Amino acid sequence: MKKTTTKLADGRELLYFDADETAVRDAPDLRPLEPVTALSEIRRDPVTGDHVTVAAHRQGRTYLPPPDECPLCPSRDGRLSEIPAADYEVAVFENRFPSLARDAAAHVPGRPGPLFDLAPGAGRCEVVCFTADHDASFADLSEERARVVLDAWTDRTAALSALPGIEQVYCFENRGAEIGVTLPHPHGQIYAFPFVPPRTSRITARAAEHREAFGRNLFDDVVAAELADPVRVVIAGRHWTAFVPFAARWPYEVHLYPNRRVPDLTGLSEDERAEFPGLYLDLLRRFDRLFDGAGPTPYIAAWHQAPAAHRDELALHLELFTIRRAAGKLKYLAGVESGMDAFVNDVSPEGAAERLRAVGR
Repeated sequence: MKKTTTKLADGRELLYFDADETAVRDAPDLRPLEPVTALSEIRRDPVTGDHVTVAAHRQGRTYLPPPDECPLCPSRDGRLSEIPAADYEVAVFENRFPSLARDAAAHVPGRPGPLFDLAPGAGRCEVVCFTADHDASFADLSEERARVVLDAWTDRTAALSALPGIEQVYCFENRGAEIGVTLPHPHGQIYAFPFVPPRTSRITARAAEHREAFGRNLFDDVVAAELADPVRVVIAGRHWTAFVPFAARWPYEVHLYPNRRVPDLTGLSEDERAEFPGLYLDLLRRFDRLFDGAGPTPYIAAWHQAPAAHRDELALHLELFTIRRAAGKLKYLAGVESGMDAFVNDVSPEGAAERLRAVGR
């Protein structure tokens, strides 16, 4: 893989990743851009202890532009975008409307009082463009291109984890208007958090309880249990296992684990990296076949990586889920889920796994 690093007109970093080692990505950004100003704050809820990022400057971000004004398409025919090159394989750049930014500290006032904990939103947010094709999706990629995306995720995980103050790196994709996507061009994002997010904190506590009770790693035991009774297993590869979790929260939800526990993407072996693209593309295409005639399936694909402080106990895995429960029907987070974080699932995990196995080809 070839990596090319350059700058956009406002100083933000842009990186190209290419399987073609001869690719040249040297087109300059000719737009008259002013430097980005991020006003992010991280506030700690005094009741729950959760961190909440307040980023009011994001209200002005680009929202559902027409295809000929997409900022993630290459710069062609006199139209300038976030990608100066006329073509690309995979491109990663700092978000122009970031929730977290390294210079946020300069804009945050002091702590307002002993009850209210306020800190600058000093992290980093990046956009990952999976392809130059505006009308494609991740599922349309070749295995070679999906491998380039995996290599880009890995490169950024290593680089962002090394930044001062970063506690966890989170790579994810939101797909579909039903999810709330504001740019339909196939892309994902990466957040470098200066704190450990609430879900990871809960998982870390659960892993510690399991270690105390049984003397073993929680994630090793979960993968072994799913393989021992594969009623919820969707795909079992040589190096990866995809299964519907026992207590799935979403109608169709699949967790994808490497069979060998590693803390994050940087720990994967070459054999594990080689198998991932075909298996992941298979999963995404199964999701698109779940609801015949309903259009592309909206989903969230989320990489859970170990935070800096708990690399020995937490395991890398990807969680893929859709909010669609049937053709023409969405699962909305109503009072019990939104108000109490107590999920109710209308589809049994075993039934979801059976359906996902059935739509394989």
